[in-house]
Amino acid sequence: MKRLILTGLAACLTASAAVPLGDATRGAEIFKNQKCITCHSINGEGGKGAPDLGRSVSREYTPALLASLMWNHAPQMWGAMDKAGIAAPKLDSQAAADLFAYFFAARFFEAKGDAGRGRKAFVEKGCAQCHNIGAGNGSAGPPVMKWEAVTDPIELARQMWNHSPQMKSAMAAKGVRMPSLTAAEMNDITVYLQNLPGAKGQKPQFAPASAATGAELFQAKGCAGCHKGEKPLGKSGGLRSGAELAAAMWNHPGKAPQRGDLRPEEMKRLVGYLWALQFADEGGVAARGAKAFEAKGCVGCHGKGNAPKLAHGEMDNSFGMVAVLWTHGPAMRKQMAAKGVQWPRFANTDLADVVAYLKTVQ
Repeated sequence: MKRLILTGLAACLTASAAVPLGDATRGAEIFKNQKCITCHSINGEGGKGAPDLGRSVSREYTPALLASLMWNHAPQMWGAMDKAGIAAPKLDSQAAADLFAYFFAARFFEAKGDAGRGRKAFVEKGCAQCHNIGAGNGSAGPPVMKWEAVTDPIELARQMWNHSPQMKSAMAAKGVRMPSLTAAEMNDITVYLQNLPGAKGQKPQFAPASAATGAELFQAKGCAGCHKGEKPLGKSGGLRSGAELAAAMWNHPGKAPQRGDLRPEEMKRLVGYLWALQFADEGGVAARGAKAFEAKGCVGCHGKGNAPKLAHGEMDNSFGMVAVLWTHGPAMRKQMAAKGVQWPRFANTDLADVVAYLKTVQ
């Protein structure tokens, strides 16, 4: 058993080295400093010439999707930048991960929540019995206006985890059944809370920490005792959206032997570990990727089986693909146009497959 644990930790160390951990605060600065905000906005703040990236429809949360969207729309974006006299940004894989974290915190990858439904759920699920909006009632939990977790998915999940046993006891004393929450309900409730006067203007936050120490903590807290076999954490590890992560922590069906409350830095490390697990392998198929590499015209310039590594040797994840797009994309586009080759567009799993293929030829 100890050997299996050590093997898992070693795998996580490898994954964390390959997949950068994003930071939404840095991503917000990149979004501003690289002039993305000139055309795009986040939740109404920014340019109006391109879609608001905080108000998009539901999407599957993967770096491959982000990279595909950027590749597909790059020519239009470069054209708009040229017209506005803005230099195209040059991003490395870490910057791409930071932007990804920022979009995640801004709810780009979730269906748009509804504040009205959230208010209704807040009442019907019994939250309002203990939590007043503006002031405490003396015998219940802290008022909602004092919550600091509504714009940080990691902190929200931690609070839900720490609070659920206390809430369960309080409701049992009142003869009330502990409510479960779906990700959609959690999404609506958080949108409702984010639109309260005290929460408006708070910036989206999301900053997972060390995947390696998170792996160690995953063992130390006893999480690994339950999450194995048919209940592993990884590709479906609860990072599809902030609401899904928070709802899962609230609805957790059992208690690990060393459960206890989680400190803020511990939750950040655990999420960093899940990030590394989920995005180290995005499920691409190398055989399909080889076909897409040829069909999309990539082989015409790079040579079959001879694609160059990225500037930082990061050809094995989608953040690296974003980096190569913004670093070499304009020159690539000119070369392709000179050869009469169309700019590639990636759909479904195309880009994840290409990444899987490129791992086999480096």
